Amino acid sequence: MLDIARQYDIGQIEILLANPNVDRWLPEDGSTVILPSRYIIPQGQRKGLLLNLPEMRIYYFPEPKKGEKPLIITHPVGIGRMDWVTPLGISKIVEKKKDPTWIPPKSLQMDRIANGETPYPSIVPPGPTNPLGRHAMRLSIGSGSYLIHGTIKPFGVGMRVSAGCVRMYPEDIEALFDKVPIGTQVQIVNQPIKLGWQLDSLFIELHPPLEEDEEKYSNYHSIVAAAINDFLAQNSSRRNIPGDFEINQEALTQAILEKSGMPVLISRSRLQNQLHTQNDKF
Repeated sequence: MLDIARQYDIGQIEILLANPNVDRWLPEDGSTVILPSRYIIPQGQRKGLLLNLPEMRIYYFPEPKKGEKPLIITHPVGIGRMDWVTPLGISKIVEKKKDPTWIPPKSLQMDRIANGETPYPSIVPPGPTNPLGRHAMRLSIGSGSYLIHGTIKPFGVGMRVSAGCVRMYPEDIEALFDKVPIGTQVQIVNQPIKLGWQLDSLFIELHPPLEEDEEKYSNYHSIVAAAINDFLAQNSSRRNIPGDFEINQEALTQAILEKSGMPVLISRSRLQNQLHTQNDKF
């Protein structure tokens, strides 16, 4: 499953959520594997880089040239563990390095010692043992201690495995490295609930909340309902709402139960609901 995920530029948790009944290590012959490749864009400025922590995915909005349509590039990422969180907020790329040298932070060295592990060397030169991989982009947030970088452990992409930095597949960071100039804005958000329109159809995309937010989202259903009401009240939504619009409660309940990380259609017309109800009676 993880080989399939990398081949199609999908993160580990992402493909597991989409395929809860397929063994990650030994899928049975003939298994059907769903490739989650449709996304609702997180709420935020469509500028530079936008990273949504719960879905562990980054979006890049390159500045379109005159006459070109806007383009969105997206890749899975690995983020900080619960005790080494990737910080929220707006920052920017302040440095880019190919074949970077890594100086392990003191906090990470102390953590390894406390866990009975051998500390890293004080300096790790470029090469196959460098955890940063071959490309690194430094963020202005946290006094420059956070990076978007490659990895020598690609199976960790799409998981919470880092000490706060953002990991990407080597091929993804290489493709992004030359496209993203120094000074590019980077916005990091926390949105396990995303909503979006496709014409007059409403879709929802739900992700499990981050572990540290589980208590906050203990009544997930109520929070989702409030998010839908807020979304529909926005001026940008009002022009999409058809006259006979209503929420398909069955589809919404199933989406909340599964939290599959994939967009789910949760709207239908009242006429469709009436036909559905009549069919149930036969």
